Amino acid sequence: MRSRKRLSKAEQESETPERLSTSVPELEPGAPTDLELMAGIQAEDPEALSKLYDRYNGIIKALILRVIHNEAEADDLLQEIFMEIWNQAKNFSAQKGKPLGWMVTLARRRAIDGLRKKQAYARAEERLQQETEQQPDAWVHNATEEEIAIGDTRVLIRRVISVLPPAQQQAIELAFFRGMSQREIAANTNTPLGTVKTRLELGLKKIYDGLKELRDEL
Repeated sequence: MRSRKRLSKAEQESETPERLSTSVPELEPGAPTDLELMAGIQAEDPEALSKLYDRYNGIIKALILRVIHNEAEADDLLQEIFMEIWNQAKNFSAQKGKPLGWMVTLARRRAIDGLRKKQAYARAEERLQQETEQQPDAWVHNATEEEIAIGDTRVLIRRVISVLPPAQQQAIELAFFRGMSQREIAANTNTPLGTVKTRLELGLKKIYDGLKELRDEL
């Protein structure tokens, strides 16, 4: 039996883009073909990208939603994917396949990357929550260096947090060291809920990456 890397359910569902419920639109008479639009994008014609977006944004978003399962995140990723189509158009070759197939492959890869990053953030969030719960007094109160130094990980986390932008630092402090929910943080700081969520995700990514760098240095 051929061995294969185990994929999540969402990743497996995205592997068959040809079965997406959104049908490929029929071209109106005189409309440019996909190949012509790709040639226009390769020539840095923004109108060509706009027409390609209008033609296929529904299909690409449907694919993203099969992986991400979040409407707002899918909309953000859709914009990023079409920007990547613009930036990577030079790598498209008609000899290797059709434009839609190339776009679907690119979109699927980006969607799975996004899902895996989200899962990594969730794991980092869980680890950080566990650290704060194990010794909350060392975080909630102004603990001495000796108290914080009880756990090397806590020391490293504090070092990473100290270099975060103030807004992200505040969100992390309130969420994990004060136990506030995202909605409570939004109300407490008079900040839109979506902004709070973004700050936490960005902060967690920097903590996750920073911890890896610091541990490599030690």
